[in-house]
Amino acid sequence: MYDVSKVIKGERVEFKEPDPKFYEAIGGEEGMKRLMYNFYDIIYESDIAHFFPQDREEFDEVKEKNTRFFIQICGGPEVYTEADGMNLNEYMVRLHDDFSITEKARYEWLGCMEEALREVDIPQELKDDFWAYLERFSKLTVNTFSDGSIYYAQFTASRD
Repeated sequence: MYDVSKVIKGERVEFKEPDPKFYEAIGGEEGMKRLMYNFYDIIYESDIAHFFPQDREEFDEVKEKNTRFFIQICGGPEVYTEADGMNLNEYMVRLHDDFSITEKARYEWLGCMEEALREVDIPQELKDDFWAYLERFSKLTVNTFSDGSIYYAQFTASRD
């Protein structure tokens, strides 16, 4: 079970991208596809499925596109073309501005990822490093708070 820290509105969030060793250990592009497709299949049955297209074909397109993001962010080839020259992490933060994402939705998303990670047989320290990225970075996607307010996080560059 991984720890999940609370989102504090306006807090500066620092993160670092996953160690490329995660990408190598998981089996490169094919391993990332297995992990991410499993993850999105779990999402499809979760309480946050409504954030995604319900048409299976459209959902599969989102799954493929988002898998390309994770392939690239984890050190794989540059296969995510949607960002069009923008920093990939910043692009992903801004993409989530179109959705009302609560901390509860973030917990659900991370829970789905935790479930998918349990099935990956790689060294725990590489899973932990990947989790650290997801846990910190996901804070930047939360934009709707329990007090009824909306706040769009400022993108902060990753730390070394």
